[in-house]
Amino acid sequence: MKHFIIVKFCKGTDIKALERPVRSIFEETLSIEGIHGIDIKLSNSDRDNRYDMMIVMDMDKEALPAYDVSEPHLRWKSEYGDLIEKKAIFDCDD
Repeated sequence: MKHFIIVKFCKGTDIKALERPVRSIFEETLSIEGIHGIDIKLSNSDRDNRYDMMIVMDMDKEALPAYDVSEPHLRWKSEYGDLIEKKAIFDCDD
Protein backbone atom coordinates (compact mmCIF):
# COMPACT_ATOMS: atom_id res chain seq x y z
CA MET A 1 0.00 0.00 0.00
CA LYS A 2 0.96 3.64 -0.20
CA HIS A 3 0.88 5.71 2.99
CA PHE A 4 0.81 9.46 2.28
CA ILE A 5 1.59 12.13 4.86
CA ILE A 6 0.83 15.55 3.41
CA VAL A 7 1.99 18.44 5.57
CA LYS A 8 1.33 22.17 5.78
CA PHE A 9 3.96 23.77 8.01
CA CYS A 10 3.41 26.89 10.07
CA LYS A 11 4.15 30.22 8.41
CA GLY A 12 7.81 31.16 8.51
CA THR A 13 9.09 27.57 8.57
CA ASP A 14 12.10 26.99 6.30
CA ILE A 15 10.71 23.97 4.47
CA LYS A 16 13.78 23.43 2.30
CA ALA A 17 15.94 23.19 5.42
CA LEU A 18 13.64 20.49 6.79
CA GLU A 19 13.83 18.16 3.80
CA ARG A 20 17.14 16.49 4.67
CA PRO A 21 16.48 15.86 8.40
CA VAL A 22 12.93 14.66 7.71
CA ARG A 23 14.22 12.35 4.98
CA SER A 24 16.80 11.00 7.40
CA ILE A 25 14.11 10.14 9.96
CA PHE A 26 11.91 8.41 7.41
CA GLU A 27 14.83 6.47 5.90
CA GLU A 28 15.19 4.85 9.33
CA THR A 29 11.72 3.34 8.89
CA LEU A 30 13.11 1.17 6.10
CA SER A 31 14.46 -1.13 8.82
CA ILE A 32 10.86 -1.98 9.83
CA GLU A 33 9.72 -5.23 8.28
CA GLY A 34 7.21 -4.54 5.53
CA ILE A 35 8.31 -0.98 4.73
CA HIS A 36 9.83 -1.02 1.26
CA GLY A 37 10.51 2.59 0.31
CA ILE A 38 9.99 6.25 1.02
CA ASP A 39 9.82 9.33 -1.14
CA ILE A 40 9.61 12.94 -0.07
CA LYS A 41 8.44 15.76 -2.31
CA LEU A 42 8.40 19.48 -1.63
CA SER A 43 5.72 21.68 -3.16
CA ASN A 44 6.82 23.84 -6.06
CA SER A 45 4.15 26.40 -5.14
CA ASP A 46 4.20 28.95 -2.34
CA ARG A 47 0.47 29.65 -2.41
CA ASP A 48 -1.18 29.87 0.98
CA ASN A 49 -3.73 27.18 0.14
CA ARG A 50 -1.07 24.59 -0.78
CA TYR A 51 0.56 21.98 1.40
CA ASP A 52 4.36 22.06 1.69
CA MET A 53 5.62 18.49 1.85
CA MET A 54 4.42 15.05 0.85
CA ILE A 55 5.93 11.92 2.35
CA VAL A 56 5.05 8.72 0.52
CA MET A 57 5.78 5.38 2.11
CA ASP A 58 5.52 2.10 0.24
CA MET A 59 4.60 -0.55 2.79
CA ASP A 60 2.65 -3.68 3.46
CA LYS A 61 -0.63 -2.83 5.17
CA GLU A 62 0.41 -5.11 8.04
CA ALA A 63 3.47 -2.89 8.70
CA LEU A 64 1.36 0.13 9.66
CA PRO A 65 0.96 -0.80 13.37
CA ALA A 66 4.73 -1.33 13.72
CA TYR A 67 5.39 1.99 12.01
CA ASP A 68 2.91 3.78 14.32
CA VAL A 69 4.88 2.81 17.45
CA SER A 70 8.36 3.01 15.90
CA GLU A 71 11.04 5.31 17.25
CA PRO A 72 11.38 7.25 13.95
CA HIS A 73 7.63 7.90 13.79
CA LEU A 74 7.51 9.06 17.41
CA ARG A 75 10.56 11.27 16.82
CA TRP A 76 8.94 12.78 13.70
CA LYS A 77 5.91 13.71 15.78
CA SER A 78 7.88 15.05 18.75
CA GLU A 79 10.49 17.03 16.76
CA TYR A 80 8.25 18.41 14.01
CA GLY A 81 4.74 18.32 15.44
CA ASP A 82 4.92 21.90 16.69
CA LEU A 83 5.94 23.13 13.22
CA ILE A 84 2.90 21.55 11.54
CA GLU A 85 -0.16 23.72 10.96
CA LYS A 86 -2.14 20.81 9.50
CA LYS A 87 -1.63 17.46 7.83
CA ALA A 88 -3.56 14.87 5.92
CA ILE A 89 -2.95 11.14 6.08
CA PHE A 90 -4.11 8.98 3.19
CA ASP A 91 -3.66 5.25 2.63
CA CYS A 92 -4.42 3.41 -0.61
CA ASP A 93 -3.56 0.29 -2.53
CA ASP A 94 -0.77 0.61 -5.08
